[in-house]
Amino acid sequence: MPAGPDGPAISVNCHNRADTMSHSELETSSDVTDAGGVPAAAPAADPDHSRLGGFFTLPSILFVALCTIGLGFGLAYVFGVPIMGQRLLEGQYYWIFIGLFTAMAFVALPAFQGQKRFPLFDIAAAVTALGISLWFSLHAWDMVQAGWTNLPMGVVIWLLMLELARRSGGLPFLLVVFLLGLYPLVADLFPGLLMGIPYGFEQMIEAHVFRAEGMLGITTKIVAEIVLGFLVFAGVLIATGAGEFFIDLANAGFGRYRGGPAKVSIVASAFFGSLSGSIFSNIAGTGSITIPTMKKVGYPAHYAAAIEACSSTGGVVMPPVMGAIAFVMAITIGVDYATVMVAAILPSLLFYFGLILQVDAYAARKGLTGMKEAEIPNAGKVLLRGWPFLLVLIFLVWGLLYMRWEYYAPWYASGLMILLSFLRPETRMTPRRLFQTLRQIGLLVTQTAAIILPIAFVVSALTITGVTGSVTSGLVALGGGNIYLIILFGVLACFIMGMAGLAIVAYIFLAVTLAPAIINVGGLNTIAVHFFIVYYAMLSVITPPVGAAAFLAATIAGARPMQTSFTAMRLGVVIYFVPLFFLFQPALVLQGDLTPLIYVLPSIIAGIILLSGGLEGYLLGVGSVRPWLRLPLAAAGFAFSFPGLITTLAGGAASAVLVFLIWGDARKRRPPDETATGYTASSEEIS
Repeated sequence: MPAGPDGPAISVNCHNRADTMSHSELETSSDVTDAGGVPAAAPAADPDHSRLGGFFTLPSILFVALCTIGLGFGLAYVFGVPIMGQRLLEGQYYWIFIGLFTAMAFVALPAFQGQKRFPLFDIAAAVTALGISLWFSLHAWDMVQAGWTNLPMGVVIWLLMLELARRSGGLPFLLVVFLLGLYPLVADLFPGLLMGIPYGFEQMIEAHVFRAEGMLGITTKIVAEIVLGFLVFAGVLIATGAGEFFIDLANAGFGRYRGGPAKVSIVASAFFGSLSGSIFSNIAGTGSITIPTMKKVGYPAHYAAAIEACSSTGGVVMPPVMGAIAFVMAITIGVDYATVMVAAILPSLLFYFGLILQVDAYAARKGLTGMKEAEIPNAGKVLLRGWPFLLVLIFLVWGLLYMRWEYYAPWYASGLMILLSFLRPETRMTPRRLFQTLRQIGLLVTQTAAIILPIAFVVSALTITGVTGSVTSGLVALGGGNIYLIILFGVLACFIMGMAGLAIVAYIFLAVTLAPAIINVGGLNTIAVHFFIVYYAMLSVITPPVGAAAFLAATIAGARPMQTSFTAMRLGVVIYFVPLFFLFQPALVLQGDLTPLIYVLPSIIAGIILLSGGLEGYLLGVGSVRPWLRLPLAAAGFAFSFPGLITTLAGGAASAVLVFLIWGDARKRRPPDETATGYTASSEEIS
């Protein structure tokens, strides 16, 4: 599986109809994808293709036992339950979490692709990580109050974390973490804005391992306190059949319409991504079903793969459960997750709106039809079977938004889902299914921890050297105080860093360097600026030359990776522009005065319609667009949708002229049939 932007490789097949596959299955590897992938549960001899073997092998039993202990400590810490008469200190819990899930990661993640055996090094590494971490847990109070350290043990933990970085993220991720982590040793040797405060090796290890700037800080807090509950919730939800339900629901709602399978892919991926916050598990889970269906009705392989890559990428910023990067953002800017979740609503809806318009325009121009009626499930039956999932999602949103249970809501929702699972025999949480679910949650959490925890060294290096302030000043000077130049530099930096490593690493660095520069010079909204960085750092997964998400989808579709990546970039054009829209109009992320939405939102929607029509060569409600009018129409649509009086008026005037020309040209030809099932395109239109 190709490398990706946010975490461990997890692919999920979440459908279990007889004509697709016999059961759901979880596939893990040591390649990187995105933290927050969701496993699916189903009985099998080796259900997840990990080296744990069958369910009731000794490695599997030990793995589940450690996972259960880890989740138990997580519950106790989050809910403040005393253990042996005492509540866990933050440092105590963090080291227990690090020890348990690091040991599990060395068991679950092989040193090399396809390695099934357990070499002595892996066993020794797991035991050592667990032993040292538990010893550190006993000294957690001394670490905080008296500055207690143990250099030899700290070096061992540092080396073990680097090895986890290699296993979970591959060599590129290891190099990013290792080289940036060593920056304090040579910080004074760099020129200009890259110069920082130097540290010796012992001081560096102390900061990386024993202090809040490093492993006892933001990265461990994200995984051990916040993300843990959401991973458990996602695992329980999918284990009880949510993946199949959302695909069936999308089929029932959109399958019969023109280009139906593509719309099903988009809607199903939006639903699935809103639960998992994972790009790559989303592609593997829904794409393994929707891509073949799209090809069946006439979509080319590269186009079908690009649709899946784009729709899965949007899922990372689709509420209620977004990727780990959203939790990092919440902590970085000091707001609760609910605020981030609400801010993400309109941008994500605008992106999916544009994507649906483009695939509909393509289907209209090519004469593609919907699915056969016999292939479409009955909506009533789907809802009757899946109402518990909707109820639990409503409960989760209520808990996050109304009750502000940021830490508690996913745990409560998981418990509610387990209770509701007993209503149907096929979802009932039997002892065997519970064992399966715990094993899969354990795989998910260990792989997520293996990606997130090593990033602590990057955060520590940037913090203790003070380099972030000089980089911020340098960006302002480089841009000459011009906000547009600084934003341009920021976009380039997001793409470059997103391609070089994990999106979350790119965000952390740019959040403390680029964001202050944009905010200080342009006076722009803080949440809008940070979302701007999140979006552009994330977009590297569909952008050539890396485009890891597009490459994975191309593998499933049997398409050429680069062709798929360029097509995904074109299909996802709205998600490239939306960050610029809300950067200059924070009402789009529901910040500040919301009155501008009255006139800004209609112009953006109209602009997206025009932009999509220009890109795909078919304008909704008008007809096919001549090749020589497509680029001007797309440009006019972008200008019309861009917040700003001059651009909106100029774009609106140009759009009116172009639409009149297209309408007049369409009248000279036979207009396409705008029925739900599509039409038979002429040879001229198809060409």
